[in-house]
Amino acid sequence: MIMKTNIVKKQSRYSLILSVVIAMIFAVSCEDVIDTAPYTSIDENAAFSTPALCELSVTGMYNAAQLGYYDGAYRGYPFGAAFVEQDDTRGEDVVNRATFYAISYQGTYSNTSANNVWMWSDTYRLINRCNIVLEGAQTALNNGIITEEVAHRYMGEAMAFRAMAHLELLFHFAYPYKHTADASHMGVPYRTVANTSQEAIAENMALGRNTVAECYQKILQDFDQAEQYLPKRSETDLPVTRFTAEAVAALKSKVYMHMWDWDKVLTETSKFTTGIYASSGVGLEAEPGGCFDQRGYSPKENIFSMLNTVNNNPGVNAALGSMYNNRVLVCISPIIWRNSFWLHDDKRRTEDEMVFTYSNQKFTYKYKEAIDKSDGTPVIRYAEVLLNEAEAYVRNAIADGEITVNQNALTSLNKVRDRALANPATQSYTAVSIAAAATLAGLSENVYLLKAILAERRIELLMEGRRWPDIHRLQFCPYFPINGIPGKVANGSVPGASYDLTSGTEYSGTLYYAAPYPVGGDVNTYVGGYKFLWPLPAIETNSNPVLAEQQNPGY
Repeated sequence: MIMKTNIVKKQSRYSLILSVVIAMIFAVSCEDVIDTAPYTSIDENAAFSTPALCELSVTGMYNAAQLGYYDGAYRGYPFGAAFVEQDDTRGEDVVNRATFYAISYQGTYSNTSANNVWMWSDTYRLINRCNIVLEGAQTALNNGIITEEVAHRYMGEAMAFRAMAHLELLFHFAYPYKHTADASHMGVPYRTVANTSQEAIAENMALGRNTVAECYQKILQDFDQAEQYLPKRSETDLPVTRFTAEAVAALKSKVYMHMWDWDKVLTETSKFTTGIYASSGVGLEAEPGGCFDQRGYSPKENIFSMLNTVNNNPGVNAALGSMYNNRVLVCISPIIWRNSFWLHDDKRRTEDEMVFTYSNQKFTYKYKEAIDKSDGTPVIRYAEVLLNEAEAYVRNAIADGEITVNQNALTSLNKVRDRALANPATQSYTAVSIAAAATLAGLSENVYLLKAILAERRIELLMEGRRWPDIHRLQFCPYFPINGIPGKVANGSVPGASYDLTSGTEYSGTLYYAAPYPVGGDVNTYVGGYKFLWPLPAIETNSNPVLAEQQNPGY
């Protein structure tokens, strides 16, 4: 770890900052720095004094995103595994079988719960490393140590991580974008200054929560600049575990979905079909599990994944292959398993390819490295981009009053769904089949198509950490709103009979842990609705009087 000792002393007084170091969590090359100088005396200027050390600094930023720090161990906060596991277990499409994720699953968190504390603190540690890389790369460029092309790539990677990190924080600690008409409600502190001096720490200490609107504006500014700085896939040999311009565009489509700006969603997704990334090689694998057969590193469908290796992973208590496979701690919920939109012979139900059965319950087999723990963490796949595109097309069609099925939305949806069908010739959605189903459901054709798209998201992206962000934004869907935290199957083992598909009906067992969305009034009337948000951690509010006054309601 590279640090400035005077900052570390200051940090002990201000634990909220939590990221006051130029921390390089080294993999195999840490001895390069240790040979240069004692690790406690290398400052940020030395860390960017040679091209090799500049690259190592950027590698450290990726490791900060992948491993995190959890009370003396590594648990994959924020993007190594934790965001998948937390965003899954906050939703209803998985069931927590033990006590490991019970706090997130049952909504019993407090301002000292480890999952809240470390998601916050490790994400801000990552953000600080991003700010250090941004400043250091600029200094290295000014000093002629690295070229402008290399400096801009490093800065683009840092900006992309900084935007992605703040976005993830918003999903848990702030209400959705549409909670107020102008998104003027509290978001999170958007930190852009590196904690490499006492003055910088003081500046960050004084920074309160930006509004959600301000956060999204800054996220898009970071992503826009990152996209300009980063190379296209066709211009580099970087793996899918490093940011490229395509990864940023894909992530921007997600940002605009949360802002309900459907035209901008289409601006980003069209870059992959008719725009600047149309020849980048991004596309769908032939089979629904194709990208996972390559352990999540498929260069075709995985636009961006987090790298995990045998010797560098979040460990037995966090790695996806460990938690979702070997330790069988989280199973697929019968709520989604018996969803009527998920056909019984869909390839995504294939045993020992996409799912496996243990103790009569269903588990995902997307993460196959149960022992080595080296599966890549899927951050954005092309399948998700297509589903973003489909939803944007159909929502615009509904807003424009289109009566018949929007063909663009239908085409994008079918690209994802058809590859999973046993017989696409007879099972693929058509304008006729959607219209007929819409009539039976008493819905307009495009509203029914929207319902099918939302269901497809849950099926295709199951256990990839996408459910909670969708729950978060769909609170304000005018057609299929989610009122707070959906009801879930009770914590613990699920009876095998709950997965029976022969009944022809969706799962209707007793649901637990539902909590309504708090739309206003006294927090005491929310009846658990305040649990929609995580509390700002006590280690933050105890040290920072500004944020102590901005704690989320109910805590």
